[in-house]
Amino acid sequence: MTDLPASTQFVQETVHKRDPFSETVSGHAAHAPDEKLVMRRLGSLPLWSRWLGWALARKEIRGLKAVAGIEGTPQLIRVDREGILRTWSHGTPLQLAKPRDAEWYRDAKRLLRQMRRRGVTHNDLAKPQNWLMTPDGRASVIDFQLASVHKRRGAIYRTMAYEDLRHLLKQKRKFAKHLLTPSEKRMLERRSAPSRLWMATAKPLYNFITRRLMNWSDGEGTENRIALEGPALREELLSHPRIDGVALATYALPARGVGLYGFVETDLTQEMVRGLLPEKRIELIQAVDALPRNEAGEVREDVLQLVAMNRVDELEQLMAQDDRLRPVLRAIVDQRLNLTDRTLRGT
Repeated sequence: MTDLPASTQFVQETVHKRDPFSETVSGHAAHAPDEKLVMRRLGSLPLWSRWLGWALARKEIRGLKAVAGIEGTPQLIRVDREGILRTWSHGTPLQLAKPRDAEWYRDAKRLLRQMRRRGVTHNDLAKPQNWLMTPDGRASVIDFQLASVHKRRGAIYRTMAYEDLRHLLKQKRKFAKHLLTPSEKRMLERRSAPSRLWMATAKPLYNFITRRLMNWSDGEGTENRIALEGPALREELLSHPRIDGVALATYALPARGVGLYGFVETDLTQEMVRGLLPEKRIELIQAVDALPRNEAGEVREDVLQLVAMNRVDELEQLMAQDDRLRPVLRAIVDQRLNLTDRTLRGT
């Protein structure tokens, strides 16, 4: 629980995510630069999405108030016309942490139990990026935009709580399948009736509206640019005889949507690589000596996404944990092109 006053002045540093309903930025308190904070900005939303953005914000506000003091949850500092200010949750997203230790999953269940005691269901735990592993190996959850606070423990509450737990078990099946108990395996096969109905009816409509009509997806505000523009960009770059590999990621462009960030494995200079594609097709393009790969030789696009988003804290943790990855990733991080944090500090 933070001891910062509600009147804390927020100093913005890094834009992490933008979608039609909010912009998420990190920064710090003006009087405490070491106290990292997060602001979900809502003050400059377009008129067509403002009502839904604030509807989601009200759910988040109510959820954050209800979980106040629970270890592993963000703590609300203040709400005003600008948006929602909360504490920063230190940790590594689950798709990068990939916990295989039973202790993390026990702590995650503890967290869900404490939330249930206060009538809170998260409702968005199928996304591994909403789960974190803290530096001391504990569980943490973020993004309460879809959370519900239930006054009564009726059928709706029980169904949502069941799905929260089942989604945790899905993460366990993905990253630590060997730890699943027989009862957990049975639970994974028993999707609730509302969940089955959603998957069969509402979700296809939701996907059509957001991805086809709005050209946007819920995957961290990517707006599908990689899917729509990526194949042609990769083919064009890889046709050059001195380019050995290409990876694409997205990042938030201040006040103007989502940008493409290309990582090009080559011995060409940065200036030569930049000259291969105009900025209107790809905003940032970085020449690298080598792309980070796993043991199977596959490019670590999850890691490069963190570079594109300037998530330096998580990158430092990854390099500290992986001696093989460190030299390749260090060279990329040190020469990264999205320097939002440095630029804003300078101004």
